[in-house]
Order: sequence, then C-alpha cells, then structure tokens
Amino acid sequence: MERRDFIRLSVVGVATGVIAPAVSVAESIKLPAAADIYYTKDEPGRWSGKVATHLPNIEIKKTGEEVLVTVVTGHEMKGYEHYIVKHVLLDQNYKFLQEHLFDPTKETTAISTFTLHDYKGPIYALSLCNKHDLWLNGADV
Repeated sequence: MERRDFIRLSVVGVATGVIAPAVSVAESIKLPAAADIYYTKDEPGRWSGKVATHLPNIEIKKTGEEVLVTVVTGHEMKGYEHYIVKHVLLDQNYKFLQEHLFDPTKETTAISTFTLHDYKGPIYALSLCNKHDLWLNGADV
C-alpha cells in the first residue's frame, strides 16, 4: 500500500469512528414526557401532597379589550429557605408571554397580575418552587 492511500484510509477510518457514534447518540435522545418537566393537579408525581400549595390558580377579569390575569400560588414565603421563585404566563401554544420574579425577603404572598390585550383562548401559568419544582395550570380567556 502506498503512503498516500494509507493516509487517506486512516483519515476516513478516524472520521467514521468519530462521526458514526455521534449520529447514533443523537438519534437515541428523546424529549422527556411532560410529567418529567412539570407537575399538574392530575399528575403531581412525587409531590402528590403538595398540590394545594404549589399549583398556580388563575383568575381572569375582562375589562374591554384588556384581560387581567391574576396568578396565585397558596404557598408560604419563608425567605430564601422555601418560596415561590416566579410565575410565568404562557399562551395557547405554550409560548412565553410574561413573568414575575418574587423577592421572598419583601413579598409575603405569591401573587402576580398580568395584563393582556386582545387575547382569547387557553392560557397557562407556571409556578416554580425552589424545593418542589415546576407546576402548570390552565384556564380559558
């Protein structure tokens, strides 16, 4: 075998050894099921005893073209020890609309108010606890 052929085959062999495993690993990656990302009233997972204090409740008030969405999580705010980190509002396609970050040294309740203009359809709220993960609830506007 000539030196040039040997070098060409060596490069092809190394490339195959690097690329082929990467392709097979990429094909084996799957997105997690919803229950692996967030919890709901119907699927509280390992936090079945935490639904009442972690599930965000959504209240909707329509005033003309504006929609006021109030998200309340009935959770204690014990400083940075145990608290609701934030509320996130999502549209019907689970796209980000707005969020409210809480300061547990100043806020004693997890209440957020969001204003939407000309919105109709399903809306979703996420509530993130620093110890008990992410919770999702929905309502219709």
